[in-house]
Amino acid sequence: MPANVPPRYKDAELRLHRATTREEKEDALREMIALLPHHKGTDKLLGDLRARLSKLEEEATHAHRPGRRAEVGQVVREGAGQWVMIGPANSGKSSLLAALTHAKPEIAEYPFTTRDPLPGMMEFEDVQVQLVDTPAVGGAQVPAWLPQLVHGADGVLIVLDVAADDLEAGLRSSLELLERARVRPAGRAAAAGASPLERAVPVVVLVNRCDLDDDGTFAALAREAVPPDLFMFSVSAVRGDGLEGLRAVLFRSLHRIRVHTKEPGHAADGGKPFVLPEGATVHDLADRVHHDLAERLKFARLWGPHARFEGQQVDRGHVLGDGDVVELHS
Repeated sequence: MPANVPPRYKDAELRLHRATTREEKEDALREMIALLPHHKGTDKLLGDLRARLSKLEEEATHAHRPGRRAEVGQVVREGAGQWVMIGPANSGKSSLLAALTHAKPEIAEYPFTTRDPLPGMMEFEDVQVQLVDTPAVGGAQVPAWLPQLVHGADGVLIVLDVAADDLEAGLRSSLELLERARVRPAGRAAAAGASPLERAVPVVVLVNRCDLDDDGTFAALAREAVPPDLFMFSVSAVRGDGLEGLRAVLFRSLHRIRVHTKEPGHAADGGKPFVLPEGATVHDLADRVHHDLAERLKFARLWGPHARFEGQQVDRGHVLGDGDVVELHS
């Protein structure tokens, strides 16, 4: 081993030796690769680490092929983005999943009903967003796969019962899970010494059962407990309060845009839009349609809310906006 590796590299190496699951091994290897100084003396070691990680990732790919059972805790990402729901027992995560999607989770008043991740697709206008229900945090051992699932999500939804006596404890357990998953709320600066694998993603605190809080007293107390830089939103899965607004919040917090294409002389396609990250350009859209089209692209014409006039000609570097209709010319 090179003598100049940082202490955190050695910590990651120790975790690799102690790892018992594929996810734990992948996690440790990724951190070792990120922390290893890159120079001629480490080339062989770096190649070995990458080869080991590649082998583990290939094993995960084989696990999803027909005829093979997917590993526990893995959820195939679908739609415009993936939100993982976490929170204490009986906060209403499963009820929310049922109210917002076509999924049919087991719902009961006793704790820890959910044992495995359960995805559902939430409709918002012309797109769908994936929500994933997970086992409760706090009061029981967190499944080994849960931090990895949270780490890979596009957003995290912390669900709390607004009227619960232990709301602060449930919030604390959820925030501790974020730390373990190496996730920090988007917009929050990284702490000194943070892992190079730490991800910044949108985090929304959802206080459920506002039907029990008609005067807003419980919500006000919850707001005092929630860190001021976290967005808090009130809903009722039972009565439906706030659910339509929540759909918009979850999509817009992902910072995605929806773009339709059209052929010259024809109306815009009536199918699902292309979903791209904010800041995407005409070239990015063309590449999403087909790589060869992006290579041959000359210019585009633009319709919709962000065009200066209908059919505006723009170049490949033009930044697109939500709701644009684009005609690509090669």
